[in-house]
Amino acid sequence: MSKSKKACGSRRPAIGVGEGRCRVVIEHVKPEVDGGRYAIERTVGESVTVEADMFADGHDLLAGVLRYRHETESEWSETPLEPLVNDRWRAQFLVTKLGRYRYTIQGWMDPFRSWLRDLKKKVEANQDVSVDLLIGAQIIEAAAARADGDDAKLLRERAAVIKGTTDLAERAKLALSDDLVAAMDRHPNRTYAGTYAHELIVEVERERARFSAWYEMFPRSCSPVPGRHGTFKDCEARLPYVAEMGFDILYLPPIHPIGRTFRKGKNNALVAGPDDVGSPWAIGSEEGGHKAIHPQLGTLEDFRHLVGAARKLGIEIALDIAFQCSADHPYVKEHPEWFRRRPDGTVQYAENPPKKYQDIYPFDFETENWRELWMELKSIFEFWMGQGINIFRVDNPHTKPFAFWEWLIGELKQRNPEVILLSEAFTRPKVLYKLAKLGFTQSYNYFPWRNTKWELTQYLTELTQSEVREFCRASLWTNTPDILTEYLQFGGRPAFIVRLVLAATLGASYGIYGPAFELCERQPREPRSEEYLNSEKYELKHWELSRPDSLAPIIARVNRIRRESRALQFDHNLRFHGVDNEELICYTKHTPDQSEIILVVVNLDPHHKQSGWVSLPVQELSIDPGKPYQVHDLLNSARYVWHGSRNYVELDPQIMPAHIFRVRRLVRSEKDFDHYL
Repeated sequence: MSKSKKACGSRRPAIGVGEGRCRVVIEHVKPEVDGGRYAIERTVGESVTVEADMFADGHDLLAGVLRYRHETESEWSETPLEPLVNDRWRAQFLVTKLGRYRYTIQGWMDPFRSWLRDLKKKVEANQDVSVDLLIGAQIIEAAAARADGDDAKLLRERAAVIKGTTDLAERAKLALSDDLVAAMDRHPNRTYAGTYAHELIVEVERERARFSAWYEMFPRSCSPVPGRHGTFKDCEARLPYVAEMGFDILYLPPIHPIGRTFRKGKNNALVAGPDDVGSPWAIGSEEGGHKAIHPQLGTLEDFRHLVGAARKLGIEIALDIAFQCSADHPYVKEHPEWFRRRPDGTVQYAENPPKKYQDIYPFDFETENWRELWMELKSIFEFWMGQGINIFRVDNPHTKPFAFWEWLIGELKQRNPEVILLSEAFTRPKVLYKLAKLGFTQSYNYFPWRNTKWELTQYLTELTQSEVREFCRASLWTNTPDILTEYLQFGGRPAFIVRLVLAATLGASYGIYGPAFELCERQPREPRSEEYLNSEKYELKHWELSRPDSLAPIIARVNRIRRESRALQFDHNLRFHGVDNEELICYTKHTPDQSEIILVVVNLDPHHKQSGWVSLPVQELSIDPGKPYQVHDLLNSARYVWHGSRNYVELDPQIMPAHIFRVRRLVRSEKDFDHYL
């Protein structure tokens, strides 16, 4: 690896210092988030493709490298930049370890290749190149002084021959030889190389940060006996059910003691009855706070056993972190300075007018004791990480300071780079994206309310094809305990299947709140409300998981398709395609080498049969436009032979509102017969 003796950055030159001889300009490096202020995101095994504008005055040729190193390494690795068009250059590198990588661009004038270019033109024009060969020999001798070993020997010998007295044509031919060019490229003169002003950062996380299927479940509703409070042992008994559906993350709402003061009753009633269990998000009672377990769920040892049992089935347990307290939380008495007081002396409860949450006290992040508060909140994460939890869903992070999250996430990832944080950022776009830049691994988003083809196409293109893809990993959720969309309320069972297929194939990471989802629960508390009637947030539920109309078998099939299809495990490869019916949406995902192409067509109308002609860019998909190809529906195993770019589809939502096709091309085998691959 060559090292520059002097690096010239993109700073204002100072006369007499030597920077005036740095002629290379490096601009518009991509990917780069906010001028390098924030990291881009990748997972282990992914590549980082970097582009930059690189140019200089005059007509001399340039060369350059993409430099990169893991934060634990002191030496830079390099890969050559390849020219594109209009002074744009590109290179890529592979990230193979968790943690942070740094990368930047360095470029320099290339006198040898500039000389070589002009020499070729003069030779082709039959001009006298005797002096030109002497100039080239000097350039080669200078490179020999920088080289060592076999390269130094080769360069010295070639320089001697090129400036010698043998036949001019032979000397010129030798100067143009490939082995000489390769040796010269390995030992460029970087004395006045220009280096991009920023060292940019890649945050590298494990694969589950990019590809995951979440299932949300209230452990207190896992009891097989109606009306009895569930336990961790009951939850453990339900693990095979979750595993059979193909989920790899089981997310549990808060498992802590629940306060009694101002406890909410069923359907969020202001007055609770003596047997009402309250909201799990009203955290804390005399039994403890954020580091304690609700006594009716079991013990800490029971919880650890649940975590271990889930891991044996390939499932990770994710916990909810909600930084708020009930009036009975020990923090309220032990640290009254962490809460805001109203003029009448009472603690300020949470509000989202006209809604009032008297059972919840938010922390006052503007307290003079903010440092102590931050340290205590960090210790909550650390406590549960000590119990084997590496995945957290964070409640309402947009109501806490950005500076707090940047500090906290940095601390947690430094301690354990495998930690995954899902941001419940149902908030304004700029706030959602800011939280993602600060380090949240995945983000909830507006997918639940994007229902038309135009809405889905525009929004998912923004998430996967704009610069947003570099720092924000979307987690597409069909529903949550707080969100029962109108589409699900009025669309019936087909609507649930539509949203399942969309979430699971548009996004590499998605989630459902169950068993409400697979049992198609869709009764709102009142008209125009997204709250469930008899919401599980405020009462125990008994779910009949064996109901014949359950979507569990379909969910299992979709998740199996995801696991078996590499193309569906990424977001950046999503491409939408035309259909001459606004109720049909069509898109593909494919592997980089296009060895696997997944084509999805969905009927967005849950009530009526819809049909139309799909238009595919067959040549871009490496499909021979003159040959038939097969589309194999992975949902029902049906196979169809298609021809060319336009093909007919028809989807009846009462049968199945979607196709998930694997595209199979026609190939000829060694035995000289055609088959689809």
